[in-house]
Order: sequence, then C-alpha cells, then structure tokens
Amino acid sequence: MGITGRAGRLLGSGRASDVYEIDEAWVLRHDREGYSDSLAEAALMERLRAHGYPVPRVRIAESARSELVMERLYGPTMLEAFLAGRIDACECGDILARLLRQLHAVPGRVVHLDLHPENVMLTPDGPYVIDWANAEEGDPGLDWGMSAMILAQVALADEQLAAPVRATLTALLADPSDLTEDGLTEARRRRAANPTMTDREVEVLGEAEELIRSLMA
Repeated sequence: MGITGRAGRLLGSGRASDVYEIDEAWVLRHDREGYSDSLAEAALMERLRAHGYPVPRVRIAESARSELVMERLYGPTMLEAFLAGRIDACECGDILARLLRQLHAVPGRVVHLDLHPENVMLTPDGPYVIDWANAEEGDPGLDWGMSAMILAQVALADEQLAAPVRATLTALLADPSDLTEDGLTEARRRRAANPTMTDREVEVLGEAEELIRSLMA
C-alpha cells in the first residue's frame, strides 16, 4: 500500500522527506527525493536498538524503499528545545558528543554522518537519534568531522544562530574528541558534494574548516 492509502496529516518536512501521522504510536516517513533506502535504514535501526542505542522502533514489514514506518516520538528536536530556552548551547554539544561516543561503541563501526541538533529528539525517555539515511560502516573520525562541519557551516551562514552554534561546536570538540585530520578532510569533501547544500553553505566550507581547526588547536 502506498503513502496515499495509509498516511494521515503531515507532521513535518525536511530537505528530502516528509513525515505523516499514522496514529498516536506510529508515523510514516516518505522520501520524496529518492535519496535513501528505507528498508536498509530500518534494518540498521533494529540492529542499533538491539545494542541499546536510542533509535525509534520500526516496522520493517510495513515499510518500503521510500517509506519508513517508525515509532512516533514525542518531544522537541534539540534545536527546538534550544530555541525555546529549555537547554543551552553547551548542553547541545555535550549531548551530541555523548551520542557519537555511544554509537561508535556499538560493534560494526556504524557512523551516522548527519548527527546534528535537528536529528536528535529530546523525549521524556531521553534523546533519540533519527534520520539514518546517510549511515554506513566507517571511521568514527569522519562522523565527528561531519557533525563538526555541519555546525561550523551554520555558525558561519546563519547570523541569528552564529554565537550559540559556535558554543555548541566548541562543546562538541572538547576533550575527549575523536575528530581526526582525515575525518575532517573527508567531511568537507562530502559536504561539498551534498546536493541539498545551499550556495551559501557551500561558500563557507573553507571558513568552516578553519574554524574547526582553530578549536581543535
């Protein structure tokens, strides 16, 4: 059954997907751009849950390549919580760092590659990580590099969020950080090749790398 036959009201939209209500316990994420394989993503999420990592439950049998049926989480994203004054910038960085370390402790070298405040939901049961479309097996240093590059780009491209996001980035990279030179270089290359980047986000990539290196130093 396709999306039109089982989805309710639209709950939210991202750069490449829309999330629809199924009922109070489940939602349907529809990939409108065809970037991800939701079945592979669901299998990975199940694997991570088995190791205690905080990801939503999924229904693989009811999912398809472009449609993922998953647990409905209640609570704001980390970005929404920050904008509402519920957490501060340093807490954001600390939570991101903790989630990265916890993920990299799972057997199999899983990396998320898009872990940032909009992909962390703060539920009554704690933070949950969503949007595993970019995940793969790889070097933890690259995962840290991708999170750092995303934050640095926002710090340079968004005047309203520049100061707090820089503080979040600083907290993320505080010891012990597993960011590596190779990870940072590859993260910049991947961000430059990302088709969802705006012109401004691409323009600041060089400055973003310099900002990260200054904090690493």
